[in-house]
Amino acid sequence: MPQMRAIEITKPGGPDVLQPCQRPMPQAAAGQVVIKVAYAGVNRPDALQRAGSYAPPPTASDLPGLEASGEVVEVGPDVSWPKVGEQVCALLPGGGYAEYVATPATHCLPVPQGLDLKQAACLPETYFTVWSNVFMRGGLKAGERFLVHGGSSGIGTTAIQLAKQFGAHVFATAGSADKCAACTDLGADRAINYREEDFVEVLKDAGGANLILDMVGGDYIARNLRALADDGRLVQIAFLQGPKADINFAQIMMRRLTVTGSTLRPQSDIAKAEIAAALRETVWPLLDQGKIAPVMDSEFALNDAAAAHARMEGSTHIGKIVLSVAP
Repeated sequence: MPQMRAIEITKPGGPDVLQPCQRPMPQAAAGQVVIKVAYAGVNRPDALQRAGSYAPPPTASDLPGLEASGEVVEVGPDVSWPKVGEQVCALLPGGGYAEYVATPATHCLPVPQGLDLKQAACLPETYFTVWSNVFMRGGLKAGERFLVHGGSSGIGTTAIQLAKQFGAHVFATAGSADKCAACTDLGADRAINYREEDFVEVLKDAGGANLILDMVGGDYIARNLRALADDGRLVQIAFLQGPKADINFAQIMMRRLTVTGSTLRPQSDIAKAEIAAALRETVWPLLDQGKIAPVMDSEFALNDAAAAHARMEGSTHIGKIVLSVAP
């Protein structure tokens, strides 16, 4: 069986457990395509999987990597699009840190006009996450006040741009002056340096947030509830500071608050296909027109995946980190 280069998790641990290996090339099952990977995005869930706290679904590759761009080289039965030879970016069940990866065809999207494959590799994981949580689950509407934590992250830079395009008043937290400047450059109406200001007070002064997107967790959960306006919604997508909090549920009832959240990877292929279809119809035209774009931080070679993870976990980056997979 033909072999390919890949990066595997040798054991749970820090970035150094990511090591080059040889693996059999994947084959396209019914409804799938195989992509020759040009670039793979690096995301927080990859680091969680590496650390042993985010196991892949039973049917997914054990290799990390949840998004990639490249050329379709094989299509399975029952696939009408994309065709062999087309360039795409795709949400992956896993396996992106490799020369080839298989994924459902319905999770592929065309490379937007004016973007190259490096930029396209930054789109799927963050755009699927933001669209499904901010707009589909969170119901953000024009004119509402929206707060995103980690505004300079891949999720944050995407959320700021999309929320602004759809008419929201955007607030973002970040941990330095440079990161705050990046947030306002992307369209945030107010960037809050959380080391110097209390986002709760800033939002209260503005009338409260109608929607908050949070990946911090921990003591932010109770603070987020205080920062919400009456009838506000909190959407939780990660827990960098832990999933447990001491909160007063009475305020949820009295102020009619909604607390919800989701993770993307465990959702069904059908659910992810529905998100992809919504993105292609509603968001991809904005990318084609250059009204929004991915924010790039840095590029690492595939064999330097450990350094890419160290960069991400150092939290000094602004925007997305990618691995260059092509030799």
